[in-house]
Amino acid sequence: MAVVTRDLPVPPEQAFAVLADGWLYGLWVVGASHIRDVEDEWPAVGTSIHHAFGAWPVMVRDRTEVLESDPPNRLVLQARAWPAGQARIEIDIEPVRGDACRIHLTEYPVTGIGAATHNPVFDALIARRNVESLARFAALAERRGAATPSDMKSPPRR
Repeated sequence: MAVVTRDLPVPPEQAFAVLADGWLYGLWVVGASHIRDVEDEWPAVGTSIHHAFGAWPVMVRDRTEVLESDPPNRLVLQARAWPAGQARIEIDIEPVRGDACRIHLTEYPVTGIGAATHNPVFDALIARRNVESLARFAALAERRGAATPSDMKSPPRR
């Protein structure tokens, strides 16, 4: 299990707003190269982000589904990445001093090659990737608070 934690100088609601905008997923999740679609009710339980990962010419199209949603405290996702399998991602946000929050990102494989080969080295690699993901996430969350609403518009939903 790979667990990464980061403090952000924003309130939990502002951090969760990044999670609630599925079109931003490709900007902060290391490895996601293209967001193809975000279902209208995202991040409600059962909705999905349809994405691709990898680089051309080896891009895999798959999706990530919401298993639990408790804004602004928790979001649990099941990421599919065929042929590697599926991973569970738990994102917990807790308030800390003043208008700041702490985000905990926990990821572990649940099916496929990733689950079969799961070991401490695998966890270390995933944790390192998620340190970078949270750094990107923090930049988006901090920018979201500084931007005007028109600056942060996502592409229209289809």
